[in-house]
Amino acid sequence: MAAMNKSALRSAQEVSDVGLEMHRLMAELYPICRSITGNGVRETLRIISQHIPMEIRDVPTGTQVFDWTVPKEWNIKDAYVKNSSGERIIDFRRSNLHVVNYSVPVNKRIALTELKAHLHTLPNHPDWIPYRTSYYNENWGFCVAHNQLAKLNDEEYEVCIDSSLEPGFLTYGEYFLPGESSDEVLISCHVCHPSLANDNLSGIALSTFIAKHLSSTRNRYSYRFLFIPGTIGSITWLSYHEADIERIKHGLVLASVGAGDKFTYKKSRRGDAEIDRVICNVLRHSGVPYEVQDFSPYGYDERQFCSPGFNLPVGCLMRTPNAQFPEYHTSADNMKFVQPSILAESFDVVLGILGVIEGNGVYVNQNPKCEPQLGKRGLYRAIGGVESRVDELALLWVLNLSDGTHSLLDIAARSECKFDAIKRAADLLLSHKLLKQASD
Repeated sequence: MAAMNKSALRSAQEVSDVGLEMHRLMAELYPICRSITGNGVRETLRIISQHIPMEIRDVPTGTQVFDWTVPKEWNIKDAYVKNSSGERIIDFRRSNLHVVNYSVPVNKRIALTELKAHLHTLPNHPDWIPYRTSYYNENWGFCVAHNQLAKLNDEEYEVCIDSSLEPGFLTYGEYFLPGESSDEVLISCHVCHPSLANDNLSGIALSTFIAKHLSSTRNRYSYRFLFIPGTIGSITWLSYHEADIERIKHGLVLASVGAGDKFTYKKSRRGDAEIDRVICNVLRHSGVPYEVQDFSPYGYDERQFCSPGFNLPVGCLMRTPNAQFPEYHTSADNMKFVQPSILAESFDVVLGILGVIEGNGVYVNQNPKCEPQLGKRGLYRAIGGVESRVDELALLWVLNLSDGTHSLLDIAARSECKFDAIKRAADLLLSHKLLKQASD
């Protein structure tokens, strides 16, 4: 059964509306203090589950997952630093970035010199609050604007972090959408960051609305969406699903897709996987500036999926690569930094990518000895034009390269045509019995 062309499913207005919906979901999730474990992750997954019927899974603290161990669960109720007048000069309630993520409980009075040893700032951006973590090293700290640090008086301060670090669970969400085939497309995003909009509420929102959209279409592939804490989440998932990964034929990590003028795609470790070639073709014809990077073992969870023991065909699609935009891991990565129009554009491009994955196939020319007469079949237009000549050229390329060894994606790359034009030509030739699927 032929799959729908995902890139043609929505009008420009519908795509724009989805951008606004994604932005609203991000605004709802933005205040939640997330980490690699804890109630913030569970609350986030509960809200996402209002859009897609996600399975929420808990893995106990202490579980061995390859070379790692699932850590203790961290939760926080409140945190502050008060001056000698009792004023909250650093307040978790104003920004959850003020507390170093995974800080252990603290309740004491200390001098300024000791306090400064636990404060983190950004001297180059003195009005921004940095985001810092201490996942696997039990410690505590606060993050403040550098300008605020400069104003602290030499006095005694009351420090309180009302947190807990106890045996619990690592929680992640998984949404599986069965298709006609048991072969899978894996789409993953990380859910461990607190109030950071582009990195990675944008990836969460995009994954959610792509999943929501695909649930209403007929799909050739099965789709598996993962909403996981970074690094330890993908390691945990792979540890539990090692026997199933052969079903993953294509994979994509979505991160930082709500801001920036161009797309950045980081290839899979293989470098020439079908997902790599699909995305290069789509971006080449998207009309949006883009950059393609070779794989490196630094970044998001693609580095776990692409580790040598798995070597899965998983790439990473971003607008603003990690650590390569000034707002990265700071309070400046807020809801004003991301734009609904950029989210909508990312949504449209990902649908285009999935449309190519769904539509790609290998065909055999049923009339391989010289060109078939297309005119008598009505396949040449009576009045020529630029667009019709492009379509006719696509017909000729498909006929010439459909020898049972070239996929439609191969033909699009060789001809430098958009995949959609090649797919339309193949569908037309198929309807006139000039092609057959290679598997027939």
